[in-house]
Amino acid sequence: MAKKQNTKKPKNYRLFITLAALILFVLVMRLRIPSFRSIPKDLGTNAAVTVLAKYPHDPASFTQGLLYADGVLYESAGLYGQSTLRKLELESGAVLLEEHLDAQYFAEGLTLLDGKLYQLTWKENKGFIYDPQDFRQLGTFTYSTEGWGLTTDGSSLILSDGSANLYFIDPKTMQTSRTLLVSLDGAPLERLNELEFIRGEIYANIWYKDLIVRINPESGEVIGVIDCGILREGQDAPLPKDVLNGIAYDAQGDRLFITGKNWPWIYEVSLETVKTP
Repeated sequence: MAKKQNTKKPKNYRLFITLAALILFVLVMRLRIPSFRSIPKDLGTNAAVTVLAKYPHDPASFTQGLLYADGVLYESAGLYGQSTLRKLELESGAVLLEEHLDAQYFAEGLTLLDGKLYQLTWKENKGFIYDPQDFRQLGTFTYSTEGWGLTTDGSSLILSDGSANLYFIDPKTMQTSRTLLVSLDGAPLERLNELEFIRGEIYANIWYKDLIVRINPESGEVIGVIDCGILREGQDAPLPKDVLNGIAYDAQGDRLFITGKNWPWIYEVSLETVKTP
């Protein structure tokens, strides 16, 4: 008589599968991270945010780009098969208009220049141009790097690719006119991600840190570091997935808004100087 095989799974089988899935997720996330050799363990901060108000934000939105214009928010949300461009009502978080990207695109940074919305994609080297009123596609453009963050100084598009470089792109030719190396205390500062141009400076969040740096757009020197860690208090936004990744500025009202991937809130904040001992 043949011996019956024991097909019963170990008691800790589910735990093993869960741990394996978690390890696989971390490894996949790390595929996006280049070898960042120039991120100091402590960047040092000279400012911190104070929350003035908070507004509802879709916790299913994997925020990649955020901007404020004409009384509404525009948001670019990523992930393959889930990428969208949205127009949002600030006070309620209601989606006023939505455009879904084809499944092969991972949406990234977003900005508005001369009445046109420009949206990046991550690895596809392709961007989209839209009419902000109805999201009618007006054209496309290409670039040679990865697409991460996008902003404008009013004349050029400014693109980040996760390195220490920022690329200034002529919107007429869509060619890079100059490359700016961003540095902190003389060393290149990598992981530059979401961008916003505020009062003559470039604000950039550092991917995987609750920090925003202020960058001189001429020299590339970091002239300030803003601690945003307080925004995690009281909300379920665990690392590594739910990182800070949305900066929007209301130029007319002089209001600054910050959110993150899958965060349930968009925060209106002010900046307070951090006093050093």
